[in-house]
Amino acid sequence: MYINRKAIAFLIFVAVLVGAGGTFAAMSVFDLSAPTEVKTEVAEKNQVETSEEEASPPLSMDEVLAKFGKAYQIINESYVEEIEDHKLLEGAIQGMLETLNDPYSVYMDQRTAKQFMDSLDSHFQGIGAEVSMTNGKVTIVAPFRDSPAEKAGLRPNDQIIQIDGESIEGLSLHEAVLKIRGEKGTVVNLTIERPGVTEPIELAVTRDDIPIETIRTSVIERNGQKIALIEITSFSEGTARDFANALQEYEQEGIAGLIIDVRGNPGGYLRSVQEIGHLIVPGGKPIVQIEDRKGERERYLSSLKEEKDYPIITLINKGSASASEILAAALKEAGGHDVVGETTFGKGTVQQALQMGDGSEIKLTLYRWLTSAGNNINEVGVDPTVMVKQPDYFYVAPLNIEEPLKFDMMGEQIKNAQIMLKGLGLEPGRVDGYFGEQTKKAVMAFQRTNDLEGTGEIDEKTATALQQKIVAEVRNKENDRQLNTAIELILQR
Repeated sequence: MYINRKAIAFLIFVAVLVGAGGTFAAMSVFDLSAPTEVKTEVAEKNQVETSEEEASPPLSMDEVLAKFGKAYQIINESYVEEIEDHKLLEGAIQGMLETLNDPYSVYMDQRTAKQFMDSLDSHFQGIGAEVSMTNGKVTIVAPFRDSPAEKAGLRPNDQIIQIDGESIEGLSLHEAVLKIRGEKGTVVNLTIERPGVTEPIELAVTRDDIPIETIRTSVIERNGQKIALIEITSFSEGTARDFANALQEYEQEGIAGLIIDVRGNPGGYLRSVQEIGHLIVPGGKPIVQIEDRKGERERYLSSLKEEKDYPIITLINKGSASASEILAAALKEAGGHDVVGETTFGKGTVQQALQMGDGSEIKLTLYRWLTSAGNNINEVGVDPTVMVKQPDYFYVAPLNIEEPLKFDMMGEQIKNAQIMLKGLGLEPGRVDGYFGEQTKKAVMAFQRTNDLEGTGEIDEKTATALQQKIVAEVRNKENDRQLNTAIELILQR
């Protein structure tokens, strides 16, 4: 069915989005206006031939509205029970969006739209994770750095199946988000399915204030060399300004190289990543390309006057999405810089939030974004130039102890505990989930060194202590293989 542009002329443009979908935190809003330089191209498009029997002739607007009105009248007047008008209307809107099979095109009623706008403040209360609807399931794109979601053990591609013990099957993305959000200090219990894990995982997440602090900086000194590390947790309103200030300060002091860390960064303002691109992507090269439904492209070119005389390394992982992928791809393809880590999430579409006139909104995919070289990374991701995985304990799920884990038991929880023990330098003997004699000895050794009763069983106290030790190991930069690989690459140059 074809509906011309007049059909949505009543919609008011609000903002352009390239975030990874819904969020328990802040929705990702982007402004594409006023690029520094834009070139328009027409991309080659594959034409799909459709037989006359399969093709549906385009309908005029009058035909569309007449058919919709007839369906509404039939249901409203003839259905066995009375149904409220607004439910029929909103159901019709939801149905149209569902036919698109696009997890990022969603309808927000007045309440959800208001919360969306409220979430754009400098801070919010929630668990701090970006989510999308994938194959009908609420899916974690990335937990924000140091957020309650990350601390509780949520990971990219975790799929939420229950909230506080209730199934969320049939709920829209925003309905699920509303159930998860809440006041600081309250707890939400999430049941998730994780790829590669057979049993559902129970996680209790304590909601908190999530400040929008998007830039963290530090200097790493190795072999008499200074390397600047700039972590970007998301691309918000002031991110580019803060990045520019930090970069200028470091360059004045003199640095041997720059590491930009966008691991776990779910996206943000497109303008923000463009402005950062102007600071570090070689001048005249595309930072990003935007393609519309006709295949016409706009190339947003860097205006950098002089290329940097030091190496730039970008750190990425599965939680790097959207604007993070734009930056990593631009530095890789246009700048020829190394990108270290793991393949990114793969979010390559751009949305607009369009007002319906009554406070509700439709967030609709209108464009694809392509990398500097014109590659479509949607559902594919950006590959690193240097693939580096973290130690196994970086990826382990937290323990959820309902009854003590003990000798001769078997299960996913035991496997996770074995990975933790091994990561702490203890030898459990095996990491397949069977609680053998060697695992018992490793547990007893851990208990002795942490002032716990040496039972050889993993009760709640032992599990809590294990997780605290593992979190400390994960946060220790000496154990960060990806960061240390980036440092070595810079020192080699």
